[in-house]
Amino acid sequence: MPLRVINPYNRQVYTELAYDTDSQIAEKIATARKTFAAWHRLPLEERMAAVSRSLDYFRIHKDRIAEEISCQMGKPIVQSRNEFGGFFERAEHMLEIAPDSLAPELLPPKKGFFRRIDHEPFGVVLDLAAWNYPLLIPVNIVVPALLAGNTVLIKHSAKTPLCGLHFEKAFSQSMPGLVQNLMMTHDQTLKLIRNHPIDHVVFTGSVPGGSAIYRSAANRLMDVGLELGGKDPAYVAEDADLEFSIANVVDGACYNAGQSCCAIERVYVHRKQYPAFLAGAREALDAYRMGDPLDDKTTLGPLASRSTLQLLDRQVSDALGRGAQVLAGGKRLADTGGNFYLPTLLTEVPNEAEAMQEESFGPMLPVCPVNNDREALKLMNDSRFGLTASVWTSDQERAEWFARRLHTGTVYQNRCDYLDPGLPWTGVGESGLGSSLSKYGFYHLTRRKSIHFRTRT
Repeated sequence: MPLRVINPYNRQVYTELAYDTDSQIAEKIATARKTFAAWHRLPLEERMAAVSRSLDYFRIHKDRIAEEISCQMGKPIVQSRNEFGGFFERAEHMLEIAPDSLAPELLPPKKGFFRRIDHEPFGVVLDLAAWNYPLLIPVNIVVPALLAGNTVLIKHSAKTPLCGLHFEKAFSQSMPGLVQNLMMTHDQTLKLIRNHPIDHVVFTGSVPGGSAIYRSAANRLMDVGLELGGKDPAYVAEDADLEFSIANVVDGACYNAGQSCCAIERVYVHRKQYPAFLAGAREALDAYRMGDPLDDKTTLGPLASRSTLQLLDRQVSDALGRGAQVLAGGKRLADTGGNFYLPTLLTEVPNEAEAMQEESFGPMLPVCPVNNDREALKLMNDSRFGLTASVWTSDQERAEWFARRLHTGTVYQNRCDYLDPGLPWTGVGESGLGSSLSKYGFYHLTRRKSIHFRTRT
């Protein structure tokens, strides 16, 4: 059976692709190892030039790739085009910092000795990329992995497999075998990790998926990077710029139909701001336009997965059973075959509700009032996830107070749902392991080699 990609807007088959055979997979791994032998010995300046040239492919084919993304996973076409901005920002930043990040570290002089720390590539890196940001997620790994001297095997999500092919086409222009696309089932993927000579795995996806990857890699004592789930909280403090906060919190919850690892998934609002926040949020949610993702006027597309409709229904029902109320949405869009869910505003949602504890990955905004900062902090930290958290306040000291106490990878003040490539992207708890972007992204794609010479005998 081939892989069938279903357009979530009309639920028609968009494309079909054949899975790789076991022999094809083995051949690609052998090619990656052979290419690595030549690639990692090139001077960094030559690797940087090759990567930079390869990025031009995405500039040339931007319109085609954006349309494919929208048809594969339902992202509105304007947002698919916007993804290229972040793609190039991240790639160019990693290119800029590569010389300093990968430079050998010389230790202070010590009489009779020479000491240095080198950053050496792993070898063959397997990147298991997710569908929700099918360019941004793999670029976090592919570009720094190549710059560090690795070669890459990319296995993209079954929802967005065409994106993996584009990465292969782009980088094979610089050196055949540098980046190769794999078409594999989940079982083939786990078998590859357990049995084949790859050197590092990076996975972006669900907690169960990450656990399966981790167990498979453990058989070979191989390092992994995992970016998993999130249930990212926002706190609107009593001194917040309310109009600004409402616009950005709602956008942070509903951009890409809420299908972002760092989307705002639960909101705590100071009681002083609570009534006005609910009124403004409802107005903002009502303004979304649902429709054909290829229409420039569409601002909220269908969900990529049909099963998410059932998940959101269940979370709404659970919240209502615990005393919450629906102020907007709370149900599927009627009279459509697509995977549409109305942008939803839930109020008075207790923290033990599923909507406050389990990842929604949809256009849902569950809100709870709080009396003060300490109550907000306690509820924000009441989660097994820890990817990002945002504090909406005009007081930087208040934001710093939260930053010192929040159990999370990133703390924002008056911002959300954005990755600055100068900062490490990392999480705590069930949000994952390791880091990408920044100099720490390079460190996670290399190993340390200690050089310890006695120069006098």
